[in-house]
Amino acid sequence: MTALISRDELKAAIDARTVTVVDALGGDYYAQRHLPGAMALAPPEVDALAPSLLPDRHAAIVTYCSNPACPNSGQVADRLTALGYLEVRKYRQGIEDWVSAGLPTESA
Repeated sequence: MTALISRDELKAAIDARTVTVVDALGGDYYAQRHLPGAMALAPPEVDALAPSLLPDRHAAIVTYCSNPACPNSGQVADRLTALGYLEVRKYRQGIEDWVSAGLPTESA
């Protein structure tokens, strides 16, 4: 099971630029709104795109999707771990929690 990260921990890591944030929703959801600096990587794309998007298997990576009921962030995190990424965590509460806290987002 992927380790979790809290909203406050994630915000601090984003502010310090010590984490790569992965939006596991992708597509239109990513284009409309995503966490600052996040890259889109939906579950079906992980095997094909992870090596080029995430070349450092030792980097801190956090996946997220919409809310705790959304399975995408766990699927992407589990697949990255299976591919040999060592520092993968999941922001279980997702972008809905981030937005409800009044934190900034970006759009494509």
